[in-house]
Amino acid sequence: MKRSNVSIWTLSVALAGFLFGFDTVVISGANLPIKELWNTSPLFHGTFIMSMALWGTVIGALFGGIPTDRFGRKKTLFWIGVLYAISALGSALAPDPYLFSFFRFIGGLGVGASSVAVPIYLSEVSSAKERGGIVARYQFMIVFGIFIAFISNYLLKGVGGDIDWRLMLGVEAIPAIIYCILVLRVPNSPRWIMLKKHDEQGARKILESLGVEDVESSLAQIKSSTDEAGKPSGIFGGKYNFPLMLAFLLAFFNQLSGINFVLYYAPEILERAGLAAKESLGSSISIGAVNLIFTLLGMYLIDRAGRKQLMIWGSLGYILSLSMVGYAFFSGASSVFLLTFILVFIASHAIGQGAVIWVFISEIFPNKVRAYGQSWGTGTHWVFAALITLVTPLFLDSEKGIFKDNPWPIFAFFAGFMVLQLFFVLFMMPETKGKSLEELEQELSRS
Repeated sequence: MKRSNVSIWTLSVALAGFLFGFDTVVISGANLPIKELWNTSPLFHGTFIMSMALWGTVIGALFGGIPTDRFGRKKTLFWIGVLYAISALGSALAPDPYLFSFFRFIGGLGVGASSVAVPIYLSEVSSAKERGGIVARYQFMIVFGIFIAFISNYLLKGVGGDIDWRLMLGVEAIPAIIYCILVLRVPNSPRWIMLKKHDEQGARKILESLGVEDVESSLAQIKSSTDEAGKPSGIFGGKYNFPLMLAFLLAFFNQLSGINFVLYYAPEILERAGLAAKESLGSSISIGAVNLIFTLLGMYLIDRAGRKQLMIWGSLGYILSLSMVGYAFFSGASSVFLLTFILVFIASHAIGQGAVIWVFISEIFPNKVRAYGQSWGTGTHWVFAALITLVTPLFLDSEKGIFKDNPWPIFAFFAGFMVLQLFFVLFMMPETKGKSLEELEQELSRS
C-alpha cells in the first residue's frame, strides 16, 4: 500500500510536467495564425508573442526557490497549477496581442516555478536507489505533454475556423484544474519539514508513509544535514561553487543544443523542407512520439547506466543529428532525410539531457540551499531558452531573416556547442546515481 501511495503522490506532482510540456509547445500550433491575425513585426512577434512565456519562465525559475523554501514544496505546487489555469483561459480569450502576451507570461511563471519545485519535491521523497527514475517522471510528463500538445494542435486545426488556435490554448485549463485537486492530497517533503518546521515526529511519519526501509537512519542523516544548515552560509559564499558551476553548464548546454528552437518552430522548420502546413503539424506528432519513447528508455536507464553515461550517448547523438540536419538544408536533401535526423536529434535529447537535467540539478545541492540552487540551474536554462526564442524570428523571418533562404548555419552552430558539451561530460561531470542526497552534499560541497 505504501509503494502504491508513493506512486500516486509522485505521479500527481509530476503532472505539473505535463502542463509544462503542453504549455511550452502548444504555441507552435498558434504561431502562424497569430502572426497572420495581428500582423506584428518580427521583433514584436519574437519578443512578446513567442518568448513572453519564456521570460515569465525565467522569472518563475529565478524566484521560484523563494516560495518553495519559505512556504513549502506542496503549497508552491498548488499555486503553480492555478497559474497554468489562468494562463490557458486568458490566452484563449485575449482580444489583442498585449493581453495575449500578458497571459502567456503568467503561464511562464508556472513553468519556471514548476521546474524548481517539482524536481526538488520528487528528489526529497525518493530513495537513493530510485531517485533518478522518480525525478525523471517529471521529464516523462513534460514530453507526454508535448506529445499531447502536438496531437491536440493537429486535431483542432481547422476546427472552429479562425478561432482554432484559441481552442488549442484554452484546452490546457482542464488538466490544470485536475492537477490542483490532486496535489492537495500529497504529503509535504520530510526534508522541508525538518529544515523549516524542525518537526522530527512529522518527518518520521512522512518517511514511514513513503515506505522508507530504515526510517531512523534516514531521519538521522536528514537531521545532521539540517543541523548543519543552521550555520550561516549563502549559496554564493564559495562553498557551493562546484555544484553551481555544474548546474550552470548543464543548463547552458541543454539550450545550446537547440531543443527549444526545434520544438517551438517544428511546423515552420518542416514547412521550409517542403511540407504543407497540415502535413508539418502531422509530422510534428512524430517528433512528440519519438520524444516520449526515448524518454521512457532514459527513465529505465538513468538508475542503471547512470547520469553520466546517458549524457555521453546523448552528446554523440546530438553531434551526428545536428550536423546532418544542417547538411540537409545546405544540400537541399529531401524532407524525409531532414525529418529522419530531426527525430534522431529528439531521441538524443530525450535519452540524454532530457532524462538527466532535472534529476542532476535536484541532486547536487545540499538540503539547506537546494531550492535556491535549483533556481540557479533552472534560471540559467530558461534565460538561454528565452534568448534563443527571442532571436529566432530575426533569423527565420521570410523577409528580413539573416538565414531566410537557408537556416543550415543555425544547426551547425548548435552542433559545435554539443562538441563542447561532450568534453564537459567526459572531464567535469560527476556520477550521482545510487548516492543519498546527504552523501552527495558531503562530496560536492567544498569548504
